[in-house]
Amino acid sequence: MESAPIIELAETAHALRKAFARRASTLGVTGAQWKVLVRLSRTPGLRQVELADLLDLEPITLSRIVDKLAEAGLVERVSDPADRRAWRLQLTAKSAPLVEKLRALGDALADEAFEGITPQEVEFMRERLARVRDNLAACTADKKAVGA
Repeated sequence: MESAPIIELAETAHALRKAFARRASTLGVTGAQWKVLVRLSRTPGLRQVELADLLDLEPITLSRIVDKLAEAGLVERVSDPADRRAWRLQLTAKSAPLVEKLRALGDALADEAFEGITPQEVEFMRERLARVRDNLAACTADKKAVGA
């Protein structure tokens, strides 16, 4: 299969991130900050290194983002009881209204992005994208097992 679908997926993901970042900026949040806030709202208590990996960021880059969010009172670092060198990240109560606004922006963007596409077609697309992610995860796991 040719690489065109990969390019189209990358371009679509980029367009979605860019559109959402523009909207999030109206709330005073950068694209990197909203990704951290939304991920932590879905998966609270992640270690910084885990979150950096999930967001495909260098740990030092994430640390700077978290520093700014912590200064704003939106995120707090909590020591990890299993590893005193590690920090777990939690959203603060102050972040809840902002996260809700970000979710509303995301919902509105999704409505616009999927205009003219039926709910069944969206579900079909989600299922196919999940399969692509699963295939990629299996491919990565296979390479790690082989030592590549």
